[in-house]
Amino acid sequence: MDADKMDRVDPEEINSITRRIIGCAFEVGTELGIGYLERIYENALVHEMRKQGLKVQQQVALQVFYDGIVVGEFVADIIVEGKVLVELKSTPAIIEAHIAQCL
Repeated sequence: MDADKMDRVDPEEINSITRRIIGCAFEVGTELGIGYLERIYENALVHEMRKQGLKVQQQVALQVFYDGIVVGEFVADIIVEGKVLVELKSTPAIIEAHIAQCL
């Protein structure tokens, strides 16, 4: 991401959005419990966030830029309010590859 864009991000707004996302995630987790495929949780979370009035995009293809050129692409699970990327995992344990996706 461009450093100039990062400077324009309001930390309080991001924290507010993040708190709402976490609330929705707890609601979904409590209702569904464990054992489903990632896509089930993703669809339920998207539904819950939209119910709560959040603007949500699902499975968004994004280009990654470095030094003004495209260096790769990836698909974001969920983007909320155009500002927060949510990467879901449904797995018995977090491994290094999962952590790398968060960076």
